[in-house]
Amino acid sequence: MVPVDIWYGIDSIPADLGPTSVTIGVFDGLHRGHQQLVAATVQNARENDHRAVMVTFDPHPVSVFLPERAPLAVITVERRLQLAEELGIDAVLVIDFTRELRGLGPREYVDTLLVNSLHAEHVVVGENFTFGAGASGTATALSQFGEQLGFGVEIVPLLDDAGQRICSTNIRAALARGDIASANWALGRHFTVTGPVVRGAGRGGKELGYPTANQYFPDSVAIPADGVYAGWFVIEPTDAPVDGDMEAGVAYPAAISVGTNPTFGDEERSVESFVLDRHADLYGHEATVRFVDHVRDMEKFNSVEELLAAMARDVDKVREILAKES
Repeated sequence: MVPVDIWYGIDSIPADLGPTSVTIGVFDGLHRGHQQLVAATVQNARENDHRAVMVTFDPHPVSVFLPERAPLAVITVERRLQLAEELGIDAVLVIDFTRELRGLGPREYVDTLLVNSLHAEHVVVGENFTFGAGASGTATALSQFGEQLGFGVEIVPLLDDAGQRICSTNIRAALARGDIASANWALGRHFTVTGPVVRGAGRGGKELGYPTANQYFPDSVAIPADGVYAGWFVIEPTDAPVDGDMEAGVAYPAAISVGTNPTFGDEERSVESFVLDRHADLYGHEATVRFVDHVRDMEKFNSVEELLAAMARDVDKVREILAKES
């Protein structure tokens, strides 16, 4: 796989860039609907000897105009870049909307970004695409600009499957109700979170016999509803050795607790992974948690004994769920 080029800002685009096939969007989640846009872009690029370019935004444009309505991020920008590479994109342009495009009218937007900077020969957008000041430009308007300025425009219909719209909004809603199966179905892969393993309260291993890898995420990141989930735990590759019987890059089965641990009165939400049948010191390592399915909602137990009995049942259920994926 050829590493994707990453350009942070329009000024970072190489001056000698040749013709491109371009797709534009926030692409939060890079779900199956987004993947249609990327696939069409890559196909056109390969057929016409163009470079396939994805244009994405950070921060989310909504957070610029209506910060109180800014959506939770389904994936990080870093994960977006990684997935773009896996899908065949040659280069990703990450635009800071606040500095580079805010206030530009539709025609100026097209001239600045597509014509003068990216040398676009072909542009792929979704049917709900908007651009320019006040989101006044539409996909149809972009097509008209393309006719005037000499680039092709491909408008891809929104993806509906089994009567459901595949979109980031619906994925966030599925995560908020703990419906991992629906979120994964729309994404076309496991929902994941990645972050450093940090020290928690310390009771998991010492008091309960279930040592967990604890991770905390900012409120701007979407994580599933409080509950217990089955999933896979992967240590991200690093130069630092892993102390224990785990290796970086290997997916290990895990029982994953999301929430505030109501039995013990904790207040900060965390993602805590009990890796089955393994023992390792994971503090300081970056790790990815892949969510497979929901096991149960979060509960407050009257005693530690009740909690331990539930955790044993959880582990059995996790083994059962993950055995179907092996």
